[in-house]
Amino acid sequence: MTKLVVGPFNRVEGDLEVRLEIAGGAVAQAHVNAPLYRGFERMLVGKDPRDALTITPRICGICSISQSAAAARALGAAMGLSPTPQGAMMAALIHAVENVSDHLTHFNLFFMPDFTRPVYAGRSWHGRALQRFTPMEGSAQRACVAARAELMHILGLMAGKWPHTLALQPGGVTRAPGPSERLRIRSVLRGFRRYLEEVVFGAPLEEFVALAGLGDLLAWRSGDAGLFFEIAETLGLAQLGQGGDRYLSFGAYPLRSDGGAPAYGFAAGIWEGEARPLDLRGLVEDPSHAWMLGEARHPAYGETRPDEMMRESAYSWCKAPRLDGRVFETGALARQVLDGHPLAHAMRGAGVLGRIGGRLLELARTQMLMERWAEAIDPAAQFMQQGKMPKEGVGVGLVEAARGALGHWLRIERGVIASYQIIAPTTWNFSPRDAQGVPGALEAALVGAPVQEGEEVPVSVQHIVRSFDPCMACTVH
Repeated sequence: MTKLVVGPFNRVEGDLEVRLEIAGGAVAQAHVNAPLYRGFERMLVGKDPRDALTITPRICGICSISQSAAAARALGAAMGLSPTPQGAMMAALIHAVENVSDHLTHFNLFFMPDFTRPVYAGRSWHGRALQRFTPMEGSAQRACVAARAELMHILGLMAGKWPHTLALQPGGVTRAPGPSERLRIRSVLRGFRRYLEEVVFGAPLEEFVALAGLGDLLAWRSGDAGLFFEIAETLGLAQLGQGGDRYLSFGAYPLRSDGGAPAYGFAAGIWEGEARPLDLRGLVEDPSHAWMLGEARHPAYGETRPDEMMRESAYSWCKAPRLDGRVFETGALARQVLDGHPLAHAMRGAGVLGRIGGRLLELARTQMLMERWAEAIDPAAQFMQQGKMPKEGVGVGLVEAARGALGHWLRIERGVIASYQIIAPTTWNFSPRDAQGVPGALEAALVGAPVQEGEEVPVSVQHIVRSFDPCMACTVH
């Protein structure tokens, strides 16, 4: 049995370490460590509840708006206040711009550069990968950065700045778009669609979204997406890093706030052999293998008490979220599966291919949603309503960041925050083992990954880890 400790992995921040036990040329066991404790949940205790809108976005500079949206939802629930319909739709558009930008950055800057490595020299696609995705030089990377900057003009118009905007509030958004903003948003989205169709997909978005089977997907050869699917077929990425076929989504882009049934851009629920409604009564955060004190509890009653002695039986600062005792994977593929898209169901369990394919599918479908919302902007409508913060109250804010399900649980006592617990997407996917010894989603997906003789940082392990998109700053608060 050979042991390896590998990391950092990410190309944006490197707080991830994976301990591997290797036998017979493959990973036999994996232990995932989030080695940085941050303490945001403890910073919030004793603060004015409204401070959550300022503090929680600082958890992450990549999914800052996701944290804003969750905080606004939690505060709104405590206040008994919902966004106006147009305010909810504009908040969804602002949030979607961030998520789409995250998908684009992950594909071009974080994930695809791995295929430019010398280990793949001689592959028929390697020259094209070098030309498109060599770090700092690739033509796809330059095009991605330019397109992302253009798309973010929408945030300049409607969110004031990015990251760390205060535009999203419990009752809606702070800025009401006028006719000129509506026109500019539609113009920016037209330009972004042009980029997606000419560069990323090499075809109309509707053609890609209409794909329904894995064979059709692997036969897609146009655009940078086509290069990825060619690589995926030759390297067998559908068999690499397969998950447990359990998926969870809190529902992306909640839209209706008129007292009717919840409506989402992408539906909420869980998948476990069949789609079922989301029911979080059985949710706990298990600290048995985390350097945290206390018992496994629902986040509404949870606590964040770091174990400063860092006991030997633990190996991460990340707690282990479990729903009814089971591990769920979260992210773009989970959202698309719960939304019922046929291609997403074809990609269920398809490992690295499924997770990246899910993000590409969502990239195309989200562009369509944003176009629909931009068309429906009514400058004469009300975009925010005011409410009163209670002295006592509880609230939950559930949203979907690009990486997956994000939840904020808030309790207010005597006018200040008495408890604030956060479960991020990476807390789900990068969790350690629980009290029963059940590994987290990434830990399980790494088992069986091939390791070549002499590899110190196995390339197969890197593909699997990056398919989950590590951003460990979000994992431990």
